[in-house]
Parts: sequence; C-alpha cells; structure tokens
Amino acid sequence: MSLFEIIETPIAVESVMNKVVHPNCGAINLFVGTVRELTKGKKTLHLEYAAYKEMAEKQLARIGEEISERCPEAIVAITHRIGRLEISDIAVVIAVATPHRADSYEYSRYAIERIKEIVPIWKKEHWETGEAWIGDQKEITAYPTGKPECANGGE
Repeated sequence: MSLFEIIETPIAVESVMNKVVHPNCGAINLFVGTVRELTKGKKTLHLEYAAYKEMAEKQLARIGEEISERCPEAIVAITHRIGRLEISDIAVVIAVATPHRADSYEYSRYAIERIKEIVPIWKKEHWETGEAWIGDQKEITAYPTGKPECANGGE
C-alpha cells in the first residue's frame, strides 16, 4: 500500500481514507478535487492530466514529509489521477489524519497548495471553443506543448 500515488483509474475515496485511519487520530479530513464544468466563463467538456509519474509520486511523498515535520502525529495519503477526466470525475484525494480536527483541516489545505506548487502534473482543458495545455497548476507559467520546456527549446 502506497500512501502517495499517481494512477490512471478512478480514485476510490474510501480506500485513500482507509490508508490514514489510526486509533490515535480523532480527525480525518478528506479533500476531494473534482473536474468542474465552468472555468473563467468557459464551458469545459473534459480535462486531460499528464504527469512525470516517478517525480510526481516523490513530490507527493515530500509533501507528506513536510506535514510530518510540522505535525509528527499526522498521517497523510494523496492519490492524483491522470489521463482523461470527465466533468465531476475525481482528480485528487487528500486524506490527513491527526489527533485533533484543526490540524487535519490545516494540513489538508497545505497539501493541495503544495501539490499545485511542486508536483509535476499538467492539465489540458478541452472547451467547446478549443483546447489548451494550462501550464503549471498555479497557472503562472504556460506550457503550450503540454510540458515544461528548457530555455534553449529542449526538454
């Protein structure tokens, strides 16, 4: 059982939650990120996620380590899906178990923000009017070819 996974099949929320169940934890916070239909006024038909899987799983584990440094009692599991996702499909599930609820809320939010900052996962949006790779998950850097490119044009 891996706590940090990139998968190509639908995510079973309960299986991610079950990875963090512990008798010393009185709270489990689940974040479930889904595909929404409307983004910035455009109607999305579906999304396509791609990832550098090995690095993405290492970065997900890094996020778990960062949370453990801040809250040693926390148990974290993160599963992110790649491939084609339809509207309302689950893209990511984060489960954070802690002894008390405030920490589980705080570190669940921390995890999703860090995913967007450091995990190499890219999204292509397919709208009624066209399609485009969005770039990094904070939508700061565009990746027109679907992945980061070196300054000299290489990969």
